[in-house]
Amino acid sequence: MEAEELKQMAAFEAVKHVKSNMVLGLGTGSTTKYALKEIGRLYKEKELENIVGIPSSVQTETLAKKYGIPLSTINDHPRIDLTIDGADEVDKYLNLIKGGGGALLREKVIAQNSKKNIIIIDESKLSNRLGEKWAVPVEVLEFALESERIYLEELGASVKLRLDSNGNPYATDEGNRILDADFRIIHNPFELDIKLSSRAGIVEHGLFIHLATKIIIASKQGLKFIEKN
Repeated sequence: MEAEELKQMAAFEAVKHVKSNMVLGLGTGSTTKYALKEIGRLYKEKELENIVGIPSSVQTETLAKKYGIPLSTINDHPRIDLTIDGADEVDKYLNLIKGGGGALLREKVIAQNSKKNIIIIDESKLSNRLGEKWAVPVEVLEFALESERIYLEELGASVKLRLDSNGNPYATDEGNRILDADFRIIHNPFELDIKLSSRAGIVEHGLFIHLATKIIIASKQGLKFIEKN
């Protein structure tokens, strides 16, 4: 089974948790686009009614509108019933690295305000420890770009400024820059979370600790699950 088929399988399984009258957090990325399309279909066919989505990026907002999902903002709906999102890397404790698509700030705001966070991935995203496969995206103020680069290097990371498809510094939806900080294997993600979160100039980072409720993994052997105890 091809990777895209696996992603679609995981997305459709996640959408089974969506019910009428829910406020939904809508994630960003190559896997969640399948969930958006399925939610839009169910809403159009009236199998889902009175739902509203809170998009985590301009990209997701555009897709959700294309699929006919009613949208609002987190200011109007600060309590979210369920968020469906993807991840770049997941460990067995349900900790995540996110931000490959650049939407980590809004994604974390939505995740923190959600009763449940279902993460959909294919099995290539699983690791024993975070950092085995993915650098940590760190969203920083442009004003503090170089000072935060130095700080991340002092913490032991190899740091690269993220560029867009034209070779220019990538800008997030909030107008910030992203430094991709490769710490390699992260032995203590909780400690790193604190060090990054407490640093002025760092707006947000891609470590999502204790936020996921359930991981749906699409593998060639079928669907697998990791759930919060």
